[in-house]
Amino acid sequence: MQSDNILEIENLSVGFGGRHVVEGLSLSLRRGETLGIVGESGSGKSVSSLSLMGLLPATATVSGHAWLAGKGKEEPPVDLLSLGEEELRRIRGQRISMIFQEPMTSLNPSKRCGQQVEEMLLLHEQVSRSEAKERVLQLFNEVMLPRPENIYNSYPHEISGGQKQRVMIAMALICSPDIIIADEPTTALDVTVQKAILDLLRTLQQRRGMAVIFITHDLGVIAQLAHRVAVMYKGHMVEEGLASEVLYHPQHPYTKGLLACRPPLDSRPRRLPTVASFLDGETSQPEVSHDARISHVGEDAQPLLRVRNLRVEYALERSLTGRVKKSLNAVDGISFDIFKGETLGLVGESGCGKSTLGRALLRLIDTADGTIEYNGVRLDTMTVRQMRQLRTKLQIIFQDPYSSLNPRITVGEAILEPLRIHNIGNDASERIMQVKTLMEQVGLPADSFNRYPHEFSGGQRQRVCIARALVLKPELVVCDESVSALDVSVQAQVLNLLSDLKEQYGFTCLFITHDLSVVKFISDRIMVMRQGRIVEQGESDELYAHPQEEYTRSLLDAIPRL
Repeated sequence: MQSDNILEIENLSVGFGGRHVVEGLSLSLRRGETLGIVGESGSGKSVSSLSLMGLLPATATVSGHAWLAGKGKEEPPVDLLSLGEEELRRIRGQRISMIFQEPMTSLNPSKRCGQQVEEMLLLHEQVSRSEAKERVLQLFNEVMLPRPENIYNSYPHEISGGQKQRVMIAMALICSPDIIIADEPTTALDVTVQKAILDLLRTLQQRRGMAVIFITHDLGVIAQLAHRVAVMYKGHMVEEGLASEVLYHPQHPYTKGLLACRPPLDSRPRRLPTVASFLDGETSQPEVSHDARISHVGEDAQPLLRVRNLRVEYALERSLTGRVKKSLNAVDGISFDIFKGETLGLVGESGCGKSTLGRALLRLIDTADGTIEYNGVRLDTMTVRQMRQLRTKLQIIFQDPYSSLNPRITVGEAILEPLRIHNIGNDASERIMQVKTLMEQVGLPADSFNRYPHEFSGGQRQRVCIARALVLKPELVVCDESVSALDVSVQAQVLNLLSDLKEQYGFTCLFITHDLSVVKFISDRIMVMRQGRIVEQGESDELYAHPQEEYTRSLLDAIPRL
């Protein structure tokens, strides 16, 4: 083992049920460096890191070696893959720690945040509870958590997503490990929170001299952090080298595809390139559009949807009789128009009220004040029965395709259900034919009709949700963070699909997201939302080139760039 290496992985292979998901992976990690591992979901990134920690299920078969350098010069290296559970327990947290992707599911909801971080310290070091608490509070300060004492006594659901991720980072750092494995730690975060977390990790690494393995599918994030990059595809490492070489002079078609399918900020392609195109040998530059974004919206055009002074309140505190004592204005007096045929982008950080606004427009939640007019008809005064008759015209695509599909019915039945409810089509066979035609249009396999949601990938499940929303041929579709949870390559496919279907069906779209590069690609106009209010709106290219508000400029500056 080389003296400057803290970890050496030799010929690592991982299998489940006789099928290999990682094959022949060999990598080294130097002391104090950041190694970025990139690839799509299912490429083997997370499985590889979990095998190092001994966190794979008992059904997994693992072979190869993972040599961890000894603590001191005299201590020999140890093979992590040959250790038993008791030996691994002593290494986890103390020598190697992991920051998981979703902090809400990684933190215990029944324990206070401070206790969960403290637990790691009490397990590995001989310290008193008072000393442990003092060290936890010091570390909360170091990871820049506001009001450390309050966070210490808070439960996970009482703090924001960015704060939960900082608690997870503190938990990983509390025993000063040699290696931190960060598994997609910023994927679900806003660009501003993501930037803060990346800056924090970089600062802590330099201060503590740790080695970091950073796992992600976003090459823009890797460009901000990594010294070296390894690219994984279907369980194999297809490219590895210095970040400057891999990101700016990629050799493998898969790496080139990953780089190309990110929506660019300096141009507007008509379609996004996909990884599949590069793997098939198609490397031509995408056609750039120079057309005006909103040429179809004239000065005298009547809006399809008109919103005036809309307000949505959430009760924060109630009396014993149920009277609201304290409330939050999630949407605070918003007014805007959406014109027929356009795509209006809505961006902002988590908690600003984007999704609440989208649901309120479709009357999925009640409004406190204001008016919503659709084609001149007031939606906010309609009864539930009247709204049900209008549902064929108004549809929504939710963020998480798995939780928005019923796991007990086939995807064909899920898409067919709206036709049956609204009695569209002459008979069952005609409805089934209509569903199968639409499934082909959204790129689902021919045999998909009788399969269940768990049998599909994330991107395919999102295509099912898109088909279910479009089967009624709606006039207005709300896309609520509908590509946020997808890999950049799958995201490009879904964005192209939405553009094609919009052109084919002619629907109008409200596109809600926190990803500013995505919203620039797909939107005609953009509204920027902050703390329940619209702070800026305008034509997409103009807003990006000349943002008027400081908040908009901070969002744009936070986008990870190559």
